[in-house]
Order: sequence, then structure tokens, then C-alpha cells
Amino acid sequence: MAFLRSSDPDTHGPSEGACFLYVLPCAYEDLLKLGFSRHPLERMQALHPRYYEFFDLDRALLVETDTVRDARDLELRFGRALTEHGAPSPLTVRREAAGHTEWYRGAYRRLADEARQLRAQGHVVHEPLRPWLRKQLENHAQGLYDWAVALLESVQHEPAQLDAPELVGLRRRVVDALDAYVALDLDLDQHLPPALSQWQRMRVR
Repeated sequence: MAFLRSSDPDTHGPSEGACFLYVLPCAYEDLLKLGFSRHPLERMQALHPRYYEFFDLDRALLVETDTVRDARDLELRFGRALTEHGAPSPLTVRREAAGHTEWYRGAYRRLADEARQLRAQGHVVHEPLRPWLRKQLENHAQGLYDWAVALLESVQHEPAQLDAPELVGLRRRVVDALDAYVALDLDLDQHLPPALSQWQRMRVR
């Protein structure tokens, strides 16, 4: 959703600033995405609207680096070593998010071992990824609230309008965004206007 977007849309941008190498295994098959980004949460969201279900957050990991160049170098190093593991991207991944490259099958154990070696060398490694993601969503809570207020204004403060057939696309985007908080055990009541919070509770009954 828009409240998670940063001013840096390009994960392969200039090399200034901290960055992350990410390893994102799929939840239900032996397939993973390798890459780098300054904003891993936004990258995951761009790849799949229900990233918190599509990826296995208990095996996914991030390696922090000081610069984008460092993260890119790690991605290239690992990718070259995984040539024989190359695989096509899942059909459900958004190709417009450049999500069709750097997919590997049968490579998770090797990459996880590499990440643990990097941790031993002093890198900060977030493994599993779930606690890090939970913290990121908490940090975006004000943005979520402001987005929810604007959303309610667009439907005349009647969340039930989201259930109209002609708003199926908007409703899907709203549900995907709110379900992320539920999936990561965050209390939506604290982060939404009461009307939208009530709509959410009624929807999941």
C-alpha cells in the first residue's frame, strides 16, 4: 500500500547508505529469491501483495551492509556460486517489480550457512525475519493510520462501501495491507480509526 512507499523506488540505485542482502524462501516449495534492497519490507511487498504468506518468514533472512555496493557484491558472489540452482520465477510474483530474476531452487541451506558465516565475521544478520518485519510494521503504524483516514474519506466514512463489487480491487489491496499486521501479531485496533477497525473485525469472523 502507498503508506509503505519510500522516496527510493529503485533497489539497484546509487551506492550511498546502508543496504540489505535478502534471502526469501517461498513458504510451500523449495524456491527462494536472492537480492538486495535498502528497503526490504517494500521490496517484499512489491514482489507479492501477501508476502507474509508467500514467503517463509521463519526461514527468510537479511544481512545488513554498510553500502548498496557491499550488498550488491554479496548478491553477485552468492549468485555466481548458485548457477546450477537457477530456476524460473513463480507465476504469482509481480514481473513489473523485476521479480523474475535471481530465483534459485535447492539453495537455501547453502545461503543460510553463508549468512551465518557473515554473522560470525561481524555482520548483523536478521534470522528469522519475522521479528524484524514486525518491528518495521510497528514503525509504519502512523503511516497506516493516516492512510486509513484517507481511505475512509474516499468511501464517505462508510467502510461497508468497500464490499461493493465495483470496489473489489481496492478492497483486495486494503485486505492485503491489514492482514500483514494480523499475520505478524500486531493489534490493528491501536493503528486504525474505529470504523475501519470494526470493518476488519467483522471481515475475519
